[in-house]
Amino acid sequence: MDIRPSPLRTWSLTATLLSVAWLPQAVLVVALVGAALVWRAEWLLLAPAVALLAGPVRAAFGRGPLPGRALRPADEPELAALVRDVADRVGLRRPLLVRVVPDVQASLGPARVDGTPSYVLLLGLPLLRTLTEAELASVVAHELAHEQQARARGTALLGFARELLAERLAGFLRPLAPLAAPLLRASQPLVWRAELAADAQAARIAGGKAAVDALRRTAVLHAVYEGLGEAWWSALAEEDAFPEDFYDALDAALADPHVVARAARTAAADDAVDPYASAGHPPFARRIEALADAPEAAGTYGTAPLPLRTSAALARWCVRELAELEEVEVIDGEAARVRLLDLPDDRLHELGGTPGLDLLLRVTGEELPLHALTAVLDAVADGTGQQLARRLEPGLRWLDAEARAALAREVLTGAGTTALTAVLHAAGWTYAGRWLTSVLTAPDGRVVDLHALVGEAVDSGDTGPVRALLGPLADKEGARA
Repeated sequence: MDIRPSPLRTWSLTATLLSVAWLPQAVLVVALVGAALVWRAEWLLLAPAVALLAGPVRAAFGRGPLPGRALRPADEPELAALVRDVADRVGLRRPLLVRVVPDVQASLGPARVDGTPSYVLLLGLPLLRTLTEAELASVVAHELAHEQQARARGTALLGFARELLAERLAGFLRPLAPLAAPLLRASQPLVWRAELAADAQAARIAGGKAAVDALRRTAVLHAVYEGLGEAWWSALAEEDAFPEDFYDALDAALADPHVVARAARTAAADDAVDPYASAGHPPFARRIEALADAPEAAGTYGTAPLPLRTSAALARWCVRELAELEEVEVIDGEAARVRLLDLPDDRLHELGGTPGLDLLLRVTGEELPLHALTAVLDAVADGTGQQLARRLEPGLRWLDAEARAALAREVLTGAGTTALTAVLHAAGWTYAGRWLTSVLTAPDGRVVDLHALVGEAVDSGDTGPVRALLGPLADKEGARA
């Protein structure tokens, strides 16, 4: 599939994107040069000179070791065979190194090994443990497809320019936003076309179903990793501890359908927020729709995960890498080892986080969770939800309107869920599983996902279903509802 746009359009957009991205530095350099000339302070010219030299110096001397840990063919022959098969079918001729990283990612980058131009393929351990052989082949094929696209220097430079300009829009102050947003919006279809072409190649090699399943499973895995996984690490790091069975616990959590449903909702919500058109990938729904007519492969790859012969060693290495990021001392034995799978449910729920009940009580001025919940529901019903969300999360006021609305929904859903969970759990409802506190079992045996219920109320403005759950509790505690 030829995904190359007009070279003139590509280079024009790239030049404009880079010009806007470097505009603050250019203004600063002009100001320093002007000041040096006016005040005869030649030493002021040192700053721009140092800034100009910093980039080439870092490029020449700042190359560190390759990220991740090497996955050698002798250690993982099944994985090596799959990657080589996909590379041959894609037409990749350069040497390809495969390395494992701790988080949920897959990426391809250039490398030079003993002076030979090569590529390094990074694969996250959660992907290797979770994806089926066919889904993993799809992920690998997608990444290798970008190697072909990178041969068109204009396309690669356009992607770099977009990433650079998008970085300038991070933070509270975004003076470049009025200039950047139209440029990012104009260039986005070009990079999206490249992603859809990579998806099409993945489907051609691994089959349409495997490509779609890989997209869905990766999105869910990423959301669980960033949600539960990072909550575990953050909570234990405060106790100078680390989860030595982190990946086993992650696998166990992914077996819970409520965890998967919650992660799918989170991924879809995150996917919908792109205020400056800076996203380099199309929304998952659009990518899946584009694969609707993709043909199926003729049974080339299996439907079970590949065996990892060094799985235990890889997990230990990845846990140590994550512990280092959290500044937890593992090697010298100073940090406490915690096995998540051996913890009681209450302790797991504590580590998973019960965000913001004290904050919600303080912001609403209430003493009881039921009254605080009523305040949230009233705000949702009368249209003042965003104001309450800004009181709960003051940083929302600095965000773009689209991002502010999406994150306000997340804040209100989280606050309402926390309060509703506290009310119902105190009334005799029980936790339905080990991983989420927001899924409860009613006294009559019903299992209710409170997060989904509150989220629907925030989206629709109809708080009736949530209030109906409270039933006689509202009257009993004298709620204002």
